[in-house]
This record gives sequence, C-alpha cells and structure tokens, in this order.
Amino acid sequence: MAPSNKRIGRIIIYVAIIGILAVVLIYALSRNANLASQQAQELVIPQADTIDIVITTQKVGRGGEFTADTLTTIPYPRKDFIEGVFFTKTTDVIGKWAKADIEAHTPLTSDMVVSTLTGSYAAFQVPKGMVAITIPILDRLSYVAYAPESGDHVNLIVTLLMVDLDAQFQSITPNYTMLLAPPGATVEGKFPSLTAFTYPEAEGTTGNPVGRVEFDAVVNQPITYIPSEDQRPRIVSQTLLQDVLVLHVGDYKTEGSLSSVVAEPVPGVVNETQTTGATMPTESTLLPDTVTLVVSPQDAVTLTYLTYVGARFNLVLRAPGDDQRIITEAGTLQFLLDQYNIPLPTKLPYGIEPRIDHLQLPGEYMNIVTTATPQP
Repeated sequence: MAPSNKRIGRIIIYVAIIGILAVVLIYALSRNANLASQQAQELVIPQADTIDIVITTQKVGRGGEFTADTLTTIPYPRKDFIEGVFFTKTTDVIGKWAKADIEAHTPLTSDMVVSTLTGSYAAFQVPKGMVAITIPILDRLSYVAYAPESGDHVNLIVTLLMVDLDAQFQSITPNYTMLLAPPGATVEGKFPSLTAFTYPEAEGTTGNPVGRVEFDAVVNQPITYIPSEDQRPRIVSQTLLQDVLVLHVGDYKTEGSLSSVVAEPVPGVVNETQTTGATMPTESTLLPDTVTLVVSPQDAVTLTYLTYVGARFNLVLRAPGDDQRIITEAGTLQFLLDQYNIPLPTKLPYGIEPRIDHLQLPGEYMNIVTTATPQP
C-alpha cells in the first residue's frame, strides 16, 4: 500500500506544477497583450500636411493644348510646395498650351505652360536650334509612295548632274572656235573653205566646236575628233541628311489629311474601285506636292541651294526609334560597276529584236491613264 500512495502523491504534485505553470503562462500572455494594446493606443501617427498639384496623365507635345483628359491632381508635401511655381487646379491649365514636350506624370510648373500661342502652331513643333524648311515632292518614287506622315523620320538622298565647264566662261565644254578677220578681209588660199567673220559683226553666230587632236597611225597624220553630241552630264547620288523629322506633309492651309482630302475630278483620270459585278470610277485623292522637314540652319541653307540648282530629292522612310547614322558611298556609274560586279557587255555578232534604245521607266507604267468602263 505504501508504494501506491507514494505514486499517487507524485502524480498530484506533477499536476499541480503543470497547473501553476499554465496559470503563469496565461498571465504573461495577457500582460503582454495589454501592454501592446496600450502602446498602440499611445502611438499617434501624425497626418502628412499635403497640397494638391496638377500633373499630366499622358504625353503632351510641344504646342499641344491641355485638356481635362490630359490632366489630374496628386497630393504633394506642403513643405516642398512653392507658391507661384506649381498649379493646384486643373482649371488653371485647361485651354493653355505646352511650351515644350512634356512626358506623362510630370508635375506642371509655370514655365512649362503658355497662355496664348504667339505665332503659328507649327513654330511650337520646331525644337530649339532647328528650323523648318519645305522641299518639293516630285512624284511617288521620290516620297516612298506617299507613305511618310507627320512625325516620321526619313533620310534624304540628293542626285546631281555634273558637267565639265570652261572655268573662265563658265560654259559647258567643248568651246566653239571662230576665225576673226579685219573688216573687208577674205580668207583665201590657205583656208579657202572657211568663211571670214568679223568682230563685232560675228556676234550671235555659231562657230565650230573645238575637238581633240590625236595622231592616226593608219593615215600617218593627226586627226581632229569633233564631239558627235553635247556633253553628257554625269549622275551622282548620295545620302545628304539622316534621321530627319517630318514636320508636315502638304500645305498647312489645306484642311483634312492625306487620306481624306479629295481633289477636283480631272477629265480622263480616275481611280478604279472593284465592286461586285462592275468596275466603277471614283474621285481622285489629292496627293501632296511638298513636305516640311526639321533640319539644322546649315542644312536649310544647303537644301535651299540644291533646290535652286535643280537637284533631285528622294526621301527614304526610317523605322520608329532608329536613330543610327550610316556612312554611305556615293552612287556613280563607276561605283555601280565595281561594287556589284557588273561587266561591260561584250560586242556580239547577234542581238535582241526589236531594237531597244531607251529603258521603260516605272513611272511610264504607273501613270497610264485609263477609263473605267462598267463590265456586264
């Protein structure tokens, strides 16, 4: 009996100890919870002192008008707010214009906004240090089939015709010769076949072209070669400008866009539209004949000179975001033969019939005038 009583006594002691520990743990947890609650109540989060300022919700280009859709307000620390610099109401900005390109989510300041547009809207689109200049669009081939529009970037290729000149006369060579004699004199004996001209009575007459003297071994004497035609100009093409911004296509005073402007119908010239069972004529689209580019002041002078000397301009379209500059070789006949390994055709005892003296240009195919006739 004694061992059994001892075992029961130990169990009671263990249970009592566990109970005491549980009470102590519960007390400690409740105490900590109360302390945390008191600390949370005592902790006071100060409210930030802010003021609303106006920002953009999307990009606004230079000269663009601010609207309710492009503006909003956000809280801004009052301690960093400067009176007279920031706008606090969108109504203070709506109806005004951007002085420069402004990205989205940009706080507006007084130096970014203008109340009135002084001058044209186009002037606001020209970056500082640059100028706008207009050049002609000659045809669809020179303007990438009229693909470029405002905001695109292009390269400009120039083509020139070069000729040899007499440096003193500034006239195309070869020069003409004329035999001069005193009034009343004749040319006899040594030059019986020549006509004697007198000066100044000879003014306005045409002389003989100066040829090239070469020694002919067959006849064993010098022979003068006279040109059979006027001097042929030599063609050269080269990239003049790269990554040029297209400011505008066509005239600014023309209403509408390239795709919506309709020209007056031209007799005999129509655009054909395929319809069910018939081909019906439609009105022609008015295509632009000028393009305005943004260039440096020096490039503007160069383009002005080239325009007046009759140079040919071709624009090539660039991919968006492509600002790479590539050095190109000038296009000449010699470069073409060497670069692309084009041989000089051999003179053969046979040829192609019919005789071909001129190449058919692409424009001669595209500019064919047709008359649309409804098909049954």
